[in-house]
This record gives sequence, C-alpha cells and structure tokens, in this order.
Amino acid sequence: MKDIHEVLRQKQAKYAQLGKQIEMLQQAAEKLREVAPLLAENDDEDNVVLAEVDEASTADSMAAKAAAGAGSPTASKAARSTAPRWP
Repeated sequence: MKDIHEVLRQKQAKYAQLGKQIEMLQQAAEKLREVAPLLAENDDEDNVVLAEVDEASTADSMAAKAAAGAGSPTASKAARSTAPRWP
C-alpha cells in the first residue's frame, strides 16, 4: 500500500505543474490576441500586393502575345497548333 502523504505530495506537484502550464498558455493567448490584428492587416496588404503582381504579369503576357501576333499572321497559328487538343 502506498503512503498517503507521498501520493498527496505527487498530486500537489502535478497540480502545481499544470497551474504553471495553464498560466503560460493564458499568457500566450494574450500575446496572440495582441498580434492577431497585426497579422490580419499584413494579410490584407499581402493580398493587395499579390493582386497587383498578378495584374502586372497578365498585362505583360498580353503585351507579349500582341507583339508576337503583330509580327506575322502565321505566328498566331503556330502558337495555336502547339497547344494540346482534347477530343
């Protein structure tokens, strides 16, 4: 049979350890609450930048296609024939 005082001491040690872990988790949650709005703002800014990059690359590719098509009428036919065709 186990000594009741030893079991009590072990339980109290576990309880103290869990209390420290809970406190650390609460502190982490508070910090996340402070940082979350900043991260959300950065995500919005990143999305705007990515949209601008997509628009610029689309405009560049359209300009390149227009320049290639303006060179000769067969250039656009050649470009079409290289694309895979599905039955």
